[in-house]
Amino acid sequence: MTDPRSAPDPHPSHEALGPVPDWLRQSTPDVRPGLADRLRIRLGRHSVALLGGALVLLLLACFGAAGLLSYDGFARPVAHPTISPPSGEQAVSSASPPPTAGPFDGTPAAGFAEGAAGIALPRARRTGAFTEKQVADALAKVRRALVTARLDRAFFAAEDPERLVRQFAPDARADLRKDFTTGDAVSYATRLAPGSRLTADQPRVRGRISYRATKDAGGIRVLEVTTNFVWAYPFLTASMAAGDGVVVVHDTVVWSVAHPDDVHRSSAGLWIDKADSYGSNIDCAAFDKGLLRLGTPSFGGPADPDPDAVYDPDKTLDLPDTC
Repeated sequence: MTDPRSAPDPHPSHEALGPVPDWLRQSTPDVRPGLADRLRIRLGRHSVALLGGALVLLLLACFGAAGLLSYDGFARPVAHPTISPPSGEQAVSSASPPPTAGPFDGTPAAGFAEGAAGIALPRARRTGAFTEKQVADALAKVRRALVTARLDRAFFAAEDPERLVRQFAPDARADLRKDFTTGDAVSYATRLAPGSRLTADQPRVRGRISYRATKDAGGIRVLEVTTNFVWAYPFLTASMAAGDGVVVVHDTVVWSVAHPDDVHRSSAGLWIDKADSYGSNIDCAAFDKGLLRLGTPSFGGPADPDPDAVYDPDKTLDLPDTC
């Protein structure tokens, strides 16, 4: 992990990059960009310590993901290794929407479930010190938070994040509010940039949820719930090319609920232990502020060998920056 306080500037100035080559001053050919040309991706990482009385933020540097965009951010073609599913009970999205014309046509998201139908919960079982009911309650808390954070349009545009924050343990809330002021909440919550508008279509969702009983560094018994989802958002755009109006966010979040016998009442409830994410086809400046806005296509740079990888929840989040 990289401490952002010591990380190099991910957006060097043109002066730092040296003279602009002559070929970049030539006029852009009148060619419709392909899917890879429309890819703009940034990886944002955010980690927090669990149940220490207050959440300790470990801000991680933004990394980016595959694709090609501006000439000051070329990346070599890269492979996309898969993610190893965590151990424990898990459930995977399986519902598929009926075939209809819309903004997702021509993209892998056309086969994803619509909205909350894509968030399938695993069966609750007695796990470690947690009863079946405690497991079911914890899973329900996580699902409710996911729906609010990633699918609730009222939350997307709300002035404050309380609609989501109040779903967490009281001791967790102050640091969560800070995440929204610094932009770090982008790793687990969707907020629209001013002026951005979604179509009437529901976002498309694919991913999985798993859980296990474990202990934190202080010996507190916790139920750890890991979510790994791809969220595809349909933004209004005048472009007719497939996928031009679709912003993709892939996140993995580790949620925790402590055993009620091990913590004070103010620490009982939902916490976020760690969150990693990237955004594709985004406005990078808005994403740095924790906001989503549709990116602007551009030309140049090497083509990614698998532009559809950003839609696959089994692909790695550790991808090179193109912003």
